[in-house]
Amino acid sequence: MRVHFRLLLLSIFSFSFSQNIVSGQQTSISSKEVIQPETDKIFDTLIKARRTLHENPELAGKEKLTQAFIKQYLQNLGLEVQTSLYGYSVIGILKGAKKGRKIAWRADMDALPNDFPDKVDFKSKVKGVQHGCGHDVHMAIALGIAEVLAKKKNDLHGTVYFIFQPEEETFVGAKKMIENGLLSQIAPDEIYALHVTALPAGQIMVKQNEVFAYQKRVRIELKNNLSAEQIKELTNKIYTALSRAQAGTKPWEIQHITDPKIGLANPNTIFKDYLIMDAKFSNRSKNDTLSLEAELYETEAANLKTILPKIKQVIESSGYSNQLLSLSFTRENPTVMNNPKLTDIAIKTLERIYGKELLIPDYGQVPFFNDDFAFFQQKIPGVYFLLGGSNVEKGIIALNHAPNFQVDEACIKTGVNSFSSLIIERLNNK
Repeated sequence: MRVHFRLLLLSIFSFSFSQNIVSGQQTSISSKEVIQPETDKIFDTLIKARRTLHENPELAGKEKLTQAFIKQYLQNLGLEVQTSLYGYSVIGILKGAKKGRKIAWRADMDALPNDFPDKVDFKSKVKGVQHGCGHDVHMAIALGIAEVLAKKKNDLHGTVYFIFQPEEETFVGAKKMIENGLLSQIAPDEIYALHVTALPAGQIMVKQNEVFAYQKRVRIELKNNLSAEQIKELTNKIYTALSRAQAGTKPWEIQHITDPKIGLANPNTIFKDYLIMDAKFSNRSKNDTLSLEAELYETEAANLKTILPKIKQVIESSGYSNQLLSLSFTRENPTVMNNPKLTDIAIKTLERIYGKELLIPDYGQVPFFNDDFAFFQQKIPGVYFLLGGSNVEKGIIALNHAPNFQVDEACIKTGVNSFSSLIIERLNNK
């Protein structure tokens, strides 16, 4: 990839982190009165970092220059840095002065293969590749958290691992890092991550258990003697038999996730209790076999085991039982599953420090999207947050993977402030 990637020269601020006294009382180093000024000091540097990453995006498996940038930034902060575990991953290790918990923060690194319109002045310099999902923002926030915490390491109990993970978009990076010994090498007690989304900047959404719907891809193999009309009729029956939504709702219209009346934050959200399925199946004929495939998204884990039997029943009732060769899921990735106890602790901690207006409830599950952070959560208790990045008044809508995807960079402050405080609290409170 022909990209001139200029590393930013990072300044390290010297600052005394003795106990702060406000109005004659001792103030926690995790309080917003302590954290926000530190974030303000480095905000311009983080903006430059984000824009450098945005201008120089790299696809999954090709994050070489991104790795070099992250490595240099973390080394300038005085962190121990490891880059040999898997692919272009980076692990920054920040050891506090005292023993305590081991906490990991994950940020994904890769960009998307697209060439959508990009209204910013710092457009991608790589044709056909863009940070159209916000991973550049995720990395900037992680670097900001690392910088804030590095200045406070003498007051920290425990160790923080900053995991910069490649290959998220292809859903293999987290799994490969684990398979290559990540958790035996760093063994964190808990792990956190975020994803910027279309919520208003300055807000954070989080919930216990499933954040996204379960994503499956079903494959039906039949003897190759069905006509085009028979294929259409059969797939329509399967679609009708499986699809489910609340009466009068369209949960596949993801642009409504922020709608106050029907979006995720409303208890009556349309984004719960649904099964969304491709209305049009892909089909492929090879030799004597016809393969039909479709993506589906189911919110209820208990319903997953009924999907294939229902499809088989439709095939048999349609008179094609003798035509059926096989029926299977070809993709069944795990979904992001927030640890209930840890999520509850995170909510209470952030509300206590930053007020209840920071967090908004999540009553649904996002369709179409997923994150391989789920593989970490299978091994370690973890929480995944949705971070608002939109600013409607400025015409900025952070709807991932969509044309004109933009992010209000003010959300970087929100992320650094909130999650620096959360990590400090988790480290220093037993």
